[in-house]
Amino acid sequence: MERKVGLLLKRKNEFPNSLSDFWKKTYMAKSDSDKEFLEFIIKALVDHPEEVKIDRKVDEMGVLLTLKVNPEDMGQIIGRAGSTARSIRSLVRIVGLKNHARVNLKIEEPEGGRVTQEKKASSEGLEDLKL
Repeated sequence: MERKVGLLLKRKNEFPNSLSDFWKKTYMAKSDSDKEFLEFIIKALVDHPEEVKIDRKVDEMGVLLTLKVNPEDMGQIIGRAGSTARSIRSLVRIVGLKNHARVNLKIEEPEGGRVTQEKKASSEGLEDLKL
């Protein structure tokens, strides 16, 4: 197999550093189906689908999908005890396997930390008390 790959590369005058670079160029860079699949799932789950942002980076370790959502939607993405996030990661990895790529999902925590119902209620109550 490596000999065939070497012959193909010599014909095209492309000499990647290793065989993994060749696979990265041929399979990982072309396929955005993992990003599209993740976007479809996440937008169906959240209350603010317009604020869903997904970044896709390809490196020697595989594909890294970084997910950013509205702080109010983090609970829906993570789920009880992380079960929803674990399921989403499993599904994205399966899509990656079909494309011969290792896909990982990173869920970025929103700025300012967690938004809870208590924080919302207490801040609304304080606005009424201001003179």
